[in-house]
Amino acid sequence: MPGDATVAATGKARIAEGVRGSAAVDSGRAVIEAEARALEALGGRIGASFEDAVRRIAAARGRVIVSGIGKSGAIGRKIASTLTSTGTPAFFLHPVESLHGDLGIVGPDDVALILSKSGESVELMEFIAHLVRFGVPVVALTGGARSSLARASAIVLDCAVEEEACPMDLAPTTSTTVTLALGDALAVALLSEKGFGRDDFARIHPGGALGRKLRTRVRDVMETEELPTMPAGGSMADCVVLLARRRGTVAVLDADGLLAGVVTAGDLTRLMDRSADPLATPVAEVMTRTPRVCRADDLGAAAVHEMETRGIMAMPVVDDARRLVGLVHLHDLLRAGAA
Repeated sequence: MPGDATVAATGKARIAEGVRGSAAVDSGRAVIEAEARALEALGGRIGASFEDAVRRIAAARGRVIVSGIGKSGAIGRKIASTLTSTGTPAFFLHPVESLHGDLGIVGPDDVALILSKSGESVELMEFIAHLVRFGVPVVALTGGARSSLARASAIVLDCAVEEEACPMDLAPTTSTTVTLALGDALAVALLSEKGFGRDDFARIHPGGALGRKLRTRVRDVMETEELPTMPAGGSMADCVVLLARRRGTVAVLDADGLLAGVVTAGDLTRLMDRSADPLATPVAEVMTRTPRVCRADDLGAAAVHEMETRGIMAMPVVDDARRLVGLVHLHDLLRAGAA
C-alpha cells in the first residue's frame, strides 16, 4: 500500500495538472475572443477601398500576384489558392526568389496583392519597386497605413490589430487571422463580381467528393426504363402492385401522358388507416396533385436538398411540358456522391 507521503504527492500532482488544464482552457478562450474582436473591428472597416480593390482585381486581364514574407507569406499562399479556386487566377511569388529570375512570370496585365503586417519588410520593398517599374498596380493588405508599402500601393486595405493574441504581443496570431479573413472576403466578393457559379466551380474542381457533388446531375442517376406509371383513372388495387415492386413511388399520368400526381407507400399507409376498402379507392383520390419535381439537368445536390427538406424519397423528373422522363431516388443520389 502506498504511504501517506506518496498519496499526498500524487494528489498535489493531480491538483497542479488540473490548474494547468484550467489555465490552458482560459488561455485558449482568450485567444479566440481576442481574434473574434479583431475580426469584428475589421468588418467595420470594409468600405470604399475594399470595393476599389475588388473592381481593380476583377478588371485585370492578367493574374493576381500574391506575395509576403514569413507568416504573411504562408497566409498569402492560402489566399492565392482560394482566389484561383473561385475563378480569379492567382499565384504566390516569393519576394526574394522573384529577384533571382522569378520576376519573369510577371506581366503588365497583372495586379499584385502584397501582405505585410508592418509594411516595412526590406525584402518586400525591392520586389515592390520592380512591380511598380513594370506598371503592375499594388493592392496592400497591411497594418501599417503610413508604411513604405502603403505609400507604394495603389490601394491599401487596413489589416491593423490592437495587439496580437500572443501574450508577448510578438508572434503573428491575430494579425494573420485578420489578413486571412480579408483575403477570403476579397475572393468571395470577386466570385460574386464575376458571376462565378456552381457550373464554373464544378469545372475546375473535378476531383474527389466535392467534384462528384458538383458534377452529378439528375440525368446521371435517374431511372428511365419501365417507369412505374399508371393512369389517373386507375384504382389503388393496381397501384399497390407497382408500389411493392418499384421502390414505393408511382407516377400518375393524365390522358395526355403528362404528370398528374404521385402516389407513395406513405400515401397507401395513410389510406389504409382511414378507409374500409382501400384497394377500391380511385388513385385520383389518393395521389398528391402537386408533387415536387425536378429536371434532368438539375444538380443532384439540389435534388437531394429538396428531398431531404421535404421528407420524400423520390421525385419525378419532367421536361418543360411536364412530360415524365424519369424518376430519381434519394438513395441513388447519395450513393453517387451527390451530397
